[in-house]
Amino acid sequence: MSERTAARLRRRLAAHSRRVVDSGAFTTTVFCLITANAALLGVETYTGVVHQWHAALKAAEHLFLAAFTAEILLRAAAHADRPGDFFRDPWNVFDLLVVTVAFVPFARENATVLRLLRLARVLRAARFLPQLRIVIVAVGKSLPGTLSFLLVGALLLYVYAMVGWVFFADDDPEHYGSLGRAVLTLFLLMTLDGLGDAVRAGLEISRWSILYFASFVLLGSFVLVNLLIGVVINSLQEASALEAGQERPVPAQPPPAEESILALRARIADARRTLDDLEAGLEPSVPPRR
Repeated sequence: MSERTAARLRRRLAAHSRRVVDSGAFTTTVFCLITANAALLGVETYTGVVHQWHAALKAAEHLFLAAFTAEILLRAAAHADRPGDFFRDPWNVFDLLVVTVAFVPFARENATVLRLLRLARVLRAARFLPQLRIVIVAVGKSLPGTLSFLLVGALLLYVYAMVGWVFFADDDPEHYGSLGRAVLTLFLLMTLDGLGDAVRAGLEISRWSILYFASFVLLGSFVLVNLLIGVVINSLQEASALEAGQERPVPAQPPPAEESILALRARIADARRTLDDLEAGLEPSVPPRR
């Protein structure tokens, strides 16, 4: 088989597979399979049902694995003419890993790993729900900003925990007797849980403790939380823009090379005729001889 024939067959296979994968029936079927797989996982949490229907549940799991394998093969066949494009989509890579690892002997022999892999299939529903996909992408994009938020929050907790240990350790050792207890107390105060009791206990020690609690609540519960919200909103906007860019229609393919050459030749011929007409109009008339 020549290389040209093989390329033609790959293009034909990709075109047929792409029509199947892009159809609404295929998307609905895969989404229903994922939902049914999630329901099956929930049913298997009941011991009595597992003992009574063990063989049927096992057969259903094999059927789901076969269906998901056929799905990922169809998606790969849709990129037969451009295999590299298949791996550029993170969802394709995720689906391929989830399905492929299920065939590894270690995963099949380990019940815990197998359950986690089957649970990961439920996350594949996100590729069929655009809004959920945007949220997941936004969470991934917000991780660098969230790391900075955690570092600032840890620094704030450490400083205020040390200050609390210095001033309140002797009078309130239950909450500020050590650095760990002080951090735990302040972390709960960051959620405004028990803030009134903490302020009253602090006022019994010193009236200046109100500055300590007020500044901590202001920085920890308002400034840091608003900073985190800003990071998440910015990531949501970036994810929405990315999703909108992916959903834009693909521009029409340029005409073949032969058609372009013919069109160029026609334009050149028209230009030449126009130039001839201009030259004929600009030629000076010859005066008659006497």
